[in-house]
Amino acid sequence: MRPGSRAHVVGLARDYGVYVALGLLVLVNLVLTPNFLSVDNLRTQAVQVVPVLVVALGMALVIGTKGVDLSVGSVMALAAAVLPLYLGYGPVLAVVICLAVGAAAGVLNGSLVAFVGVQPIVATLALLVGGRGLALVISGGQLREVRNPEVRELGSGSVLGVPNTVLVAVVLVVVVALLVGRTTFGRQLVAVGGNPKAAEFAGLPVRRVLVGVYVISGVLAAVAGVLATARLGASDPSRLGELVELSAITAVVVGGTPLTGGRVRVLGTVAGAVLMQLITATLIKNDVPASVAQMAQALIIVAAVLVQRERGAA
Repeated sequence: MRPGSRAHVVGLARDYGVYVALGLLVLVNLVLTPNFLSVDNLRTQAVQVVPVLVVALGMALVIGTKGVDLSVGSVMALAAAVLPLYLGYGPVLAVVICLAVGAAAGVLNGSLVAFVGVQPIVATLALLVGGRGLALVISGGQLREVRNPEVRELGSGSVLGVPNTVLVAVVLVVVVALLVGRTTFGRQLVAVGGNPKAAEFAGLPVRRVLVGVYVISGVLAAVAGVLATARLGASDPSRLGELVELSAITAVVVGGTPLTGGRVRVLGTVAGAVLMQLITATLIKNDVPASVAQMAQALIIVAAVLVQRERGAA
């Protein structure tokens, strides 16, 4: 195969591979999985993918700047721990405080990366460990039931048959897509990820952009924590958000956003999150152990990274 043709094929695989894989997986389920297209099953899959999808939206922005945020699971746990403490003042204020906690985590991560010069994986790893511990201290290490009717309605209610959590996720997808594609901040984000030194020489606010993406990632992780807590009807900081950072990174990378930065594929991230969810659900529904599902996800990650590497080499 000629070098130009090879580059073209690799580019198509990177840009559209996730959609082809998702389509093939749907076809496989139509054949192998009973009641795959039933309303109950589709609703279940949609609800289950929401936390990972919401976190992945923020992760895509961070990876677009050539960074990574490993603290998102702990931020989810922090939001879950804080939510019950302030529900007595009303659900709106409680949720706002949770989002403020996520923003504060983002400011910490972003400041370490942008101003101190700490590598993103190191800066966010610190909060990955410390944030989970703080959440356990706040909650006393105990599961707390959430009885507020508004919060429960957020987690279990629906509008025209569409779960509230799914509607929130759809709105966030639209907002992030517009942020990336239609705003100055989105263009600056891509420029910083592509070449931070050139962006700085061009007068772009590189540090402000870096802090901004980590703040957005933290806020979206907090949103995911609130949604997951509302769905469960209980706050469980010891388990909530465990390994969600890996699932989010997988969704982003499989969706076509390169780890080298300089590009953000929002719709690809959505497709990546849905693909990972369906792979796990498909294997489990067909009596395949969950460990095999994890191995399948690992292979998909390797394949996606190799495609990106080939694209870069081409």
